[in-house]
Amino acid sequence: MFPGSPGEWAFGAGAQAVTIVSQLDDEFYLEHGLSWYAASKSMAPTPGHRTAAGERYRTFDPGAAILRCFQCHSTGPPRLGAGFRIEPFEPGVQCETCHGPGSEHARSRKPIRNPKRLSASGLNQLCGSCHRKPAAAGGDTDWTNPWNTRHQPLYLAESACFAKSGGALSCLTCHPPHQGLERNAASYDRVCSSCHAHPRHRTAVAGRTCAACHMPAVEPRPELRFANHWIGVYAPGKPLRPIARP
Repeated sequence: MFPGSPGEWAFGAGAQAVTIVSQLDDEFYLEHGLSWYAASKSMAPTPGHRTAAGERYRTFDPGAAILRCFQCHSTGPPRLGAGFRIEPFEPGVQCETCHGPGSEHARSRKPIRNPKRLSASGLNQLCGSCHRKPAAAGGDTDWTNPWNTRHQPLYLAESACFAKSGGALSCLTCHPPHQGLERNAASYDRVCSSCHAHPRHRTAVAGRTCAACHMPAVEPRPELRFANHWIGVYAPGKPLRPIARP
């Protein structure tokens, strides 16, 4: 399905896209410039890439960019094998990614880590460790870049719904962690109505779901779309930044 030689890594569940990463030599890894997209079932430029040449990363770069790619797509800390090959501790995102090492729980008999006990901000920080956490104080984000909408906690933190929730709104409010991602937008209306029981609309909504209007889809590429988690009121055809907040 994907171009390349044996020994490469395919990052992504395949629901939207899969990106290929290869080790070039002892010093460099390559994120391929073409990714496979489920919508078109074809190859197209990788998110954030301008050419098909791909992007090279130093294995021991101070920013640890390639190591962080493996960190988010594996369970447990990556390690280095022969020839400085990066090896996931356990491929895929498993239970211990959120709940911590089971061996520690078995050894100490202490309760296993339960992220549900975290505050909303703490939960969003935990999810954001891979999905991109809210920007630090004084941090700058390019809100005009459609690629950035894939970093959901960053955008959720800008929402009035989050700020006014009294610490109640987190990623888990809409996304139960032990279930697959719900892709029916109407199913999220129940969550919205728990706070907005009787919303007042100035224009006809014609049966549209809450998310369709207040979390519009952003398409960085024709084959790829993300719901904008900056919950707000958007001008028609302008899904990147709201003109007002509900």
